[in-house]
Amino acid sequence: MSSTLFRTKRVEQSILDTEEPEHALKKSLSALDLTVFGVGVIIGTGIFVLTGTVAKNNAGPAVALAFVVAGVVCALAALCYAEFASTVPVAGSAYTFSYASLGELPAWIIGWDLVLEFALGTAVVAVGWSGYIASLLDNAGWHLPEALSGRDGADGFGFDILAAALVLVLTGILVLGTKLSARVTSIVVAIKVTVVLVVIIAGAFFIKGDNYDPFIPKSQPVDAGGDLQAPLIQLMFGWAPSNFGVMGIFTAASVVFFAFIGFDVVATAAEETKNPQRDMPRGILGSLLICTTLYVAVSIVVTGMQHYTELSVTAPLADAFKAIGHPWYAGFISFGAAVGLTTVCMILLLGQTRVFFAMSRDGLLPRFFSQVHPRFKTPHRPTILLGVIIAIVAGFTPLSELAELVNIGTLFAFVVVAIGVIILRRTRPDLPRSFRTPWVPVLPILSVLASLWLMLNLPTETWLRFAIWMVLGFVVYFLYGRSHSRLAQGEKAGSGSAAKPPNGGVE
Repeated sequence: MSSTLFRTKRVEQSILDTEEPEHALKKSLSALDLTVFGVGVIIGTGIFVLTGTVAKNNAGPAVALAFVVAGVVCALAALCYAEFASTVPVAGSAYTFSYASLGELPAWIIGWDLVLEFALGTAVVAVGWSGYIASLLDNAGWHLPEALSGRDGADGFGFDILAAALVLVLTGILVLGTKLSARVTSIVVAIKVTVVLVVIIAGAFFIKGDNYDPFIPKSQPVDAGGDLQAPLIQLMFGWAPSNFGVMGIFTAASVVFFAFIGFDVVATAAEETKNPQRDMPRGILGSLLICTTLYVAVSIVVTGMQHYTELSVTAPLADAFKAIGHPWYAGFISFGAAVGLTTVCMILLLGQTRVFFAMSRDGLLPRFFSQVHPRFKTPHRPTILLGVIIAIVAGFTPLSELAELVNIGTLFAFVVVAIGVIILRRTRPDLPRSFRTPWVPVLPILSVLASLWLMLNLPTETWLRFAIWMVLGFVVYFLYGRSHSRLAQGEKAGSGSAAKPPNGGVE
């Protein structure tokens, strides 16, 4: 049984599957498109909201260092992703990489994890976008009924129609084609980056040196009293992370990590890239470098404009300009945030549908969902299905308490990919690698340890919810996926099966 659970799919077979006419995605993306995708999904709620929260509660002006720490953790993972994405240019990201290195069950686990991560991420951001748009409409004199704004009306009914509408519109755009998605994203990213640059350039003229004193506030230990919302590291070791001080920077890094979520989505588009061996590493590493630089610059400017104890935790960038008497900038920033969140939703939705599509093509989910549109060459069936489900979830469900699941899901994927790089180097040293992760196995091991450290700083309740989702995934796999996978079908059919790779699909 263990041999079937850990059977691996040959890289050559994964690439061969992408050439089947009914299951082949259109190759239309360049390195620039991938970089734009990465910047588009990374710059979002994190930079517009979390800067104030972690500066006020965890790190003070040293929030800039927290962004650096989180960026380093992501960079370690990005180097591993870059090797895999250029070596195995197939849709599915960490799921596909795991299938080639760790085996079918680990691949299923990470695929199941990514479906949750991207779905919740899309819904959470859609609800946040809805709040920005509703605020702008209120300022213009247009007021949505409470029952359609996500708040319970007089009859107890509440549906966030704006969040649901956004997801459905983006679903339609993704069905029409990835290149169209890239064009829409490029326009919106240009607006979003302009807003961030305005904050940096305009805000630099209002920096006061006194606001940086102290740069690293004195440590204040936190006693959560055994609350499930306390970090898991406290439950395991009886040690609670500190607010402020040097350890406060690491605590803040586990929070602002949410601001970096998304660069791994770039890897899900490997199969739709014209030259993945060259362009995937450029897109992944380039987008991460750009966003980390912008994040650090913004945090330095905002904490210099206003003392960290006075920063807003809901809209720190906009409110910092209001505090110094420049409300026009505040309105411009709010508009940019609202517009920018659309690309975050779109690219998270794209990432989820590609993972779902890859799992379906391998037979772990019904093959019905691996048929591409005859004209647009997009996975229209899973896109429509998941788009409708997420629209309903975003409309009806308050997701603030589930947001941490996005963090833990991403970090878990980072761990699996880093381990996969080490294993595939050992099992398939013959594979052509246009990009090679440096210092293997040291760097992947550091990536694993850094990701686990941030995971331990997440609330215990988040771990419990994550465990429940994983248990459900095991049930689905053993009831359906294990017996319906193409590798299982190939083994049953014996040699000569169309579904069976040259050596049975097992390395």
